Amino acid sequence: MKVVISVWGRFHAFNLAQQLQKRGHLQQLISTYPSFAITKYGIDSQLIHSIWHLELLCRSWQRLPVRLRGDRNLQLWFAEQFDRSVTNYLSPGFDLFVGWSGFNFRSLQKAKEIGAKTVIERGSSHMLYQTEILKAEYERWGLKFTATHPGIYEREIESYGEADRIAVPSLFVKRTFLQQGITENKLIHVPYGTSLSEFYPVPKEDTIFRVIHCGALSLRKGVQYLLQAFSELNLPDAELWLVGSIAPEIKPFLAKYHSDRILYKGTHPQNRLRWFYSQCSVFCLASIEEGLAMVQAQAMACGLPVVHTTNTGGDDIVRDGMDGFCIPIRDVEALKEKILFFYDRSDRRNEMGRNALERARKSLSWDDYGEKIVRAYLETF
Repeated sequence: MKVVISVWGRFHAFNLAQQLQKRGHLQQLISTYPSFAITKYGIDSQLIHSIWHLELLCRSWQRLPVRLRGDRNLQLWFAEQFDRSVTNYLSPGFDLFVGWSGFNFRSLQKAKEIGAKTVIERGSSHMLYQTEILKAEYERWGLKFTATHPGIYEREIESYGEADRIAVPSLFVKRTFLQQGITENKLIHVPYGTSLSEFYPVPKEDTIFRVIHCGALSLRKGVQYLLQAFSELNLPDAELWLVGSIAPEIKPFLAKYHSDRILYKGTHPQNRLRWFYSQCSVFCLASIEEGLAMVQAQAMACGLPVVHTTNTGGDDIVRDGMDGFCIPIRDVEALKEKILFFYDRSDRRNEMGRNALERARKSLSWDDYGEKIVRAYLETF
């Protein structure tokens, strides 16, 4: 089996390519990242086709002030230019085309014309579900939701029907596709892994109880609920660490719940995150919607129990009551209850942290992911 991967940016495509290369299945990796950035993942440079100029143009456009970006038509233009470049590059000699939803549509059709089978990777919930739940969340707070560009939305939905299979990372995402009439036999369900060489426990330097959120600080990530829960608990000798970029819509919440116990730690490279995880006691992710947040497995690999919502994909990797807890979205009282549980029960906190670490080491590596996804490809085709 020879596989061509096409991805705008990175996502988990480089980890997938690494696993396919290790097993002799990688024919080509097409990305907008420059080759030198991709080879850091151990990918053979001869297997890389970089369309780096599109990444450069897109990032330059994104740095412009909002008033100069126009009506976002350039988002569609970038997607179409990438898709066209991939389409022109494809030639016979491969068996399976794996493309990212929204960015591979014509190229997916070209792969089918060549005679290859096709898989679309969708890392989040079904586009219709995602749009509806995020729109509702923004309206809940009196804010305008900036939806996906209509052209990209249309390409996304059409690619679901065009592809032979759709790869999804969690039961949560799978359910959103089944609800939209996608048949189960069209879905490949394999949870992502994590890098055990990058994420492992390092010594905690004090005894302060800390809750950590790692990822963007946004409404989508449910940070507004975590801030409220932690603030209302008002626990002595406890801190909330927020690691990640700040979206404009979350700034009023940071101001509202401002406290010397709520600490913004900024953004950091991935190889630095293990220290932040290890200085904390429990990981909390209150997301409204996402496919499978990789930070959950990262935290587990650093020995933290995980509190997550039903819409994070955490059900696939966190055993409820063993490695952490699953709670409903938007449930501040449930967040408070679970944070307080870990605050009051250091014995259970340590036990569940050990369980999470063991689970990560036994079944959540990228090698585990590689075995499962390759088996799924071979069984499907």
